[in-house]
Amino acid sequence: MIRVIQWATGGVGRAAIETILDHPDLELAGAWVHSAEKAGTDLGTLVGRGPIGVTATTDADALLATAADCVLYSPLLADGTTLRAILAAGKNVVTPLGWFYPDAEQRERYDALCRAHGVTLHGTGIHPGGITEKIPLALTALSGSVTSVRAEEFSDIRTYAAPDVVRYWMKFGGTPEEATSSGTADALGSGYRQSVWMIAAALGFDLDAELRVTHEAAVATAPIDSPIGVIEPGQVAAQRLRWQGTVDGEPVITAAVNWFMGEAALDPPWRFGAAGERYEIEIAGDPGSFTTISGMHSHGAGAPVERHPGIVATAAHCVNSIPYVVAADPGVRTYLDLPLTAGRAAPHLHHAHRSDRSPVR
Repeated sequence: MIRVIQWATGGVGRAAIETILDHPDLELAGAWVHSAEKAGTDLGTLVGRGPIGVTATTDADALLATAADCVLYSPLLADGTTLRAILAAGKNVVTPLGWFYPDAEQRERYDALCRAHGVTLHGTGIHPGGITEKIPLALTALSGSVTSVRAEEFSDIRTYAAPDVVRYWMKFGGTPEEATSSGTADALGSGYRQSVWMIAAALGFDLDAELRVTHEAAVATAPIDSPIGVIEPGQVAAQRLRWQGTVDGEPVITAAVNWFMGEAALDPPWRFGAAGERYEIEIAGDPGSFTTISGMHSHGAGAPVERHPGIVATAAHCVNSIPYVVAADPGVRTYLDLPLTAGRAAPHLHHAHRSDRSPVR
């Protein structure tokens, strides 16, 4: 069994614990928590299950001394010092917070650290971290002469149960100037830029040196109920951000997000369109393709959702990567370096839990 430590127990962390407990190849070895209130809590109880005999701790040093093969590192914000300490403790790391495709200088630095301690670092997730590069690359294998790749998110932020993030980090409820000058595009861009450059490297696009980044905001035209309270007319109620790789100034690779507080009262009057909340992947080539991914949004009629499908998917992508990361050679390992990863059958359908039957080969 592969022993896993969960680092932080927010939305992604709790979903990760559930997925680890149900994964036939993994064993939960511990969890780091930020708050003293959670310290000592049984991790099974923490996620609404029965006790499992493994408790949360705020003692990072003691946790890193625990026998474990991998840490799933998912605090709200990444801290490079902590991440490097985890790697230096001889623990492989899977994280949704970046390192999807580090630049040459960063990769060289982390490769050296990983090799020195015999461990692997892998960034993964959903958007960015899967739908913006891993899945588009798989779809381009069905096309020749690819001329453009677009991966785009359309989400109703009213169902995102993280009001502090929505107000203070996403900058909803303020002025358009505050939102578009807040640095959100740069902060998010640390991940989305890596998605663009990974696709360019894999497909052979010779991109212009700088990516094109745009950030637009729409305001409410009537009061809108939201996770941060009522958004009043004139306050930011929707945002669009794009990161584009260009060739001679023309976009060829696009990663984009569309965040709306519903669509009933926006100026400009942006809409989700008939397909609603979704992810879109469009490949232009010979032939091209257009893929819509649904099921990763809550569709909760505007109500916040504690166990949001997109958060669960992010956690699952991390957890399902762990066996492949532990088996990989030391260093930074991206989607371009690892084999195809997959999930596992539900426990009641998996042969590891059905000892009376041999697995079908």
